[in-house]
Amino acid sequence: METKNALVVFQNNKIRRIWHNTEWYFLVVDVIEALTDSPTPRQYLGKVKDREFVQLEMSPIWVQLKLPAEDRKLRETDCANTESMFRIIQSIPSPKAEPFKQWLARVETERELGKSIVSEENYLKMPEKVKRLGKR
Repeated sequence: METKNALVVFQNNKIRRIWHNTEWYFLVVDVIEALTDSPTPRQYLGKVKDREFVQLEMSPIWVQLKLPAEDRKLRETDCANTESMFRIIQSIPSPKAEPFKQWLARVETERELGKSIVSEENYLKMPEKVKRLGKR
């Protein structure tokens, strides 16, 4: 089981993940919280489940995996692999959805390569004009 980098960050939001069946599974509730800034992401997830899967009679695209909760006990929680996470993101209206999809694709690519793909050499620097506009 791969345990390194079990926690990743998207725009200051912590996304927990677990290595399962040779791939990363992300906690769905963490992703919903990051995309919606909802104060009750579990309730939001319940509404997404009802709307997208119960009413449309689709089978769930997530699995229940045991992860440590705040009380450090193992609790089953909804997790989805990268492919399923893209489908879940499509059902959440959020301006953060596209940046999140790009971030998720980069995380997956880094996993496949076994190293970070953003480095000082390939990082696109912000043009001077944009820097000056941002200082106003």
